[in-house]
Amino acid sequence: MRVCPDRLDLESYQSSIATLLDALGFQQDEIAVTLAGPIVAWSRFAGHDRPTVYLSSGIHGDEPAGPLAIESFWRSVNPLQFNWLVCPLLNPTGFASQTRDNSDGHDLNRDYLLQRSAEVRGHIAWLERQAVPDLFLSLHEDWETEGFYFYEISLGDDLPQRAHRLLDAVKVVCPIEQSPVIDDHAVREPGWIHHEPKADFPESWPEAIFLAKRGCPLSFTFETPSCAASLETRIAAHQAAILAALRIPLGR
Repeated sequence: MRVCPDRLDLESYQSSIATLLDALGFQQDEIAVTLAGPIVAWSRFAGHDRPTVYLSSGIHGDEPAGPLAIESFWRSVNPLQFNWLVCPLLNPTGFASQTRDNSDGHDLNRDYLLQRSAEVRGHIAWLERQAVPDLFLSLHEDWETEGFYFYEISLGDDLPQRAHRLLDAVKVVCPIEQSPVIDDHAVREPGWIHHEPKADFPESWPEAIFLAKRGCPLSFTFETPSCAASLETRIAAHQAAILAALRIPLGR
């Protein structure tokens, strides 16, 4: 296993993202308390006729590019045409120790069915109080790969042009993963895993599967290469992917 040295200063990040999103008019909800501090979810309502986008990151504590990309995104872009749900950092104890799992040894992104962790129980309770999003974007990293890739879960039409739009945007700033098999999944095209709306292991639901079961029609899980690219490149790749996804027409 490669060791990837980038770290996130948890206390500084939590303060910075809170100041930023508060200034942008987001409402905050403390959804769980951990030994490393609270988990805060954010929402902003634009109108009943606007699509809802949910942006999530920081569920694995050794993946700093996602939370930092969310901060970078909101410092440079303010897309008022959407209703927003944002969870910038879902695993404070993991980031405090720079581990994938939380302090109890749970992989939070496999806990959305059994709900063994307080973090996921609080997160689900908050999600169930919100509108089901029209688009879910989840930011991750993968230390085993050399380039960017993503999972797509779609409950509607199969539209390859969506995937091509994402890949075209990202390849300008970050290489696309070329392996034909990624994490035991055969790719549909380089960098694109088209995933069924069911978990690989029946009891180990990721967040994206939970959202699909709730009826979210479209989700993308973005994965940047945490050891093969600089932190700045990974942040830029996430931001390019987010912006490309927001240009996809949304509708149920």
